[in-house]
Amino acid sequence: MGVNQGEGLHKEQGAGDQGIMFGYACDETPEFMPATISFSHKILQDLSQKRHQNAVSFLRPDAKSQVTAEYVEGALNRIDTIVVSSQHNEDVSLEALREYIVEESIKKIIPSNLLKNTKYYINPTGRFVEGGPKADAGLTGRKIIVDTYGGHGAHGGGAFSGKDPSKVDRSAAYMARYIAKNLVAAKLAKKCLVQLAYAIGVAEPVGVFVETYGSSPHSTKVLTDVVKKNFRLKPSEIIEDLDLYKPIYSKTASYGHFGRPEFSWEKTDKVAKLCS
Repeated sequence: MGVNQGEGLHKEQGAGDQGIMFGYACDETPEFMPATISFSHKILQDLSQKRHQNAVSFLRPDAKSQVTAEYVEGALNRIDTIVVSSQHNEDVSLEALREYIVEESIKKIIPSNLLKNTKYYINPTGRFVEGGPKADAGLTGRKIIVDTYGGHGAHGGGAFSGKDPSKVDRSAAYMARYIAKNLVAAKLAKKCLVQLAYAIGVAEPVGVFVETYGSSPHSTKVLTDVVKKNFRLKPSEIIEDLDLYKPIYSKTASYGHFGRPEFSWEKTDKVAKLCS
């Protein structure tokens, strides 16, 4: 990490760079995440757990998933397409692998009422024996959409990985998620996008904006004022309030940065105050 825990930030230290960060939350799932990215991560977590528990012998570590949903009048209606590509050993047939992933993972994770005329593409390019860095070298910061909300909401473009919490690309994105989740959990909106904008060397954000896509009885101005009143938004304050100097970041390397209760920015401890 570029900043040691003992050093801290001066209370008025400005943002290390300019940028726009976004946080998003919605009421589609218990964790206040979009269903598509939530299901996608849960499928991969399930396959990993099955592999570690030796439930089957043919699963290998390298895997990715993608879930496409159909919405009707803004509400989740059904899952249209599921793509899973999983590394496997040489012995298993594609037919056996595909059947196992659909029947023993996907259909046990996604509610059956959403699986209506769903298309499944399991290892659509064929066999996937060689995986990991031996087969495909990735780069830090590439997966900024799968790290966040799977294309829902918005993204400012800055990656999180490899940056210490003094960088607002990371810390302000976590704060924006924290704000959005608390607003939705407090039932002030059914879906919410929070935008924070910073200028280099300036401590206070130069822009705070809340978008609820017509899902809130409150105006954007009212909700923005609520955010400014109830959340501290200077970089040093974000680090302090979310306790970001803890060595927690290795866990963010897989299954995304949001929708996971072990992280401080997933707390809903502001709900009672927001509802008062």
